[in-house]
Amino acid sequence: MKALTADFRPGTAVPTTAAPTTLVPAMTLLTHLVYALAYLIAGGSAGAALWALRPEADPLVAWLAGALVVLAGALVHEAVTRLERERKAARRIARLNDRVEELALLLERRLAADSGAQPDGGVRYDAVMQEVKLLQSLVARLTERRAPRPPSVSGERRPAPSAAPSATPSASPSAAAVPAAPPMDDAAVLEAVRDALKADRIDVYLQPIVSLPQRKHRFYEVFSRVRAADGQQIMPDRYLDIAEREGLIATIDNLQLVRCVQLIRETERRQHAIGFFANISAATLADAEFMRQFLNMMAQNHALVPKLVFELSQHAVSAGGAVTMGILSQLARLGFRFSMDQVTDLAIDLDRLLRHEFRCIKLDRALVLDPANAGRIRELRHRCAAEGIDLIVEKIETENQLVDVLDTGFDFGQGYLFGEPRLSRKPE
Repeated sequence: MKALTADFRPGTAVPTTAAPTTLVPAMTLLTHLVYALAYLIAGGSAGAALWALRPEADPLVAWLAGALVVLAGALVHEAVTRLERERKAARRIARLNDRVEELALLLERRLAADSGAQPDGGVRYDAVMQEVKLLQSLVARLTERRAPRPPSVSGERRPAPSAAPSATPSASPSAAAVPAAPPMDDAAVLEAVRDALKADRIDVYLQPIVSLPQRKHRFYEVFSRVRAADGQQIMPDRYLDIAEREGLIATIDNLQLVRCVQLIRETERRQHAIGFFANISAATLADAEFMRQFLNMMAQNHALVPKLVFELSQHAVSAGGAVTMGILSQLARLGFRFSMDQVTDLAIDLDRLLRHEFRCIKLDRALVLDPANAGRIRELRHRCAAEGIDLIVEKIETENQLVDVLDTGFDFGQGYLFGEPRLSRKPE
């Protein structure tokens, strides 16, 4: 902080501005007196001249004429004074903007210097692994503080943030390799989630998002899977509502975000220009301690920020209150961008999304190809193209579905046709 503020200490600016500050008020007062005296003399002279020219007229007319001249002079004086004040305010704002830009430039140089000071990727990986260990210790304290209790049985489950056909266990080779196991009840799922958090068995899967029609990989979406002690994969649609009810969903999201940063580091090391979509919940946004640590970590690696896109559901965006949207605004000011998924209502408030730097919208393939939505989809696509928002069609599973999607003119797609979720390799 000393390096950032050394050039802007109050003592360095006083010698150059002290003299004008003391002289301007006196000069302004003198100018006002001259202006006032001028239109008072002009008013008196006008009244006297009218009386001299028309001695037979009522003296009151001469006085009124003089008063009108004085009033006109006062109005001109007020207008000139106001314009001068506005010019001074504009100059002050310009100087303030210049000072802010200088501070921002110094901050960017400081962050760049801090990032460049790290000798290699191994040191950066060590820093991230320290964050993972910190999260694991927080989870351990959480599970020690809260005794396990069987959760209530729920008949309905909300879809996972990545709820797509591509998230089904039967389609994943890793999941298929695991022997079939008896269904787990809610209490067993909760215990498995807690045990997996403590043992770092939250696996991260990646599914590509491709450009159309080239099918070139542009992004990866990050999914989390819980792996039980016996190797059984517990899918998000089975554990998410239980984890949320028991206050563990933020911890799962936190681990996923840290892993996502590790993946971005790895692509940076290999010089791959690719981004990652990571789901984030309201609980994670409200986790002040984690967000503070996460943002500190990203501040040291500011170049990674544009490659991470936070993904929120349409319901979370619509239901987000002032606190949630305020946090999104703070993240946006740091350079983060957002995507909205799980869209069920095509009446999307694009102006609100743009205000909070939402640059992507994911649409279900069935929603896009529904003939009843053709007009609204066309209008949404044109508006998003004009505003710079990318539309991604998900759940594209066959070539015929791809042909139908291409006919609608979308530029990005996701689904089994382009690649199923695959287990990412942990950094060494």
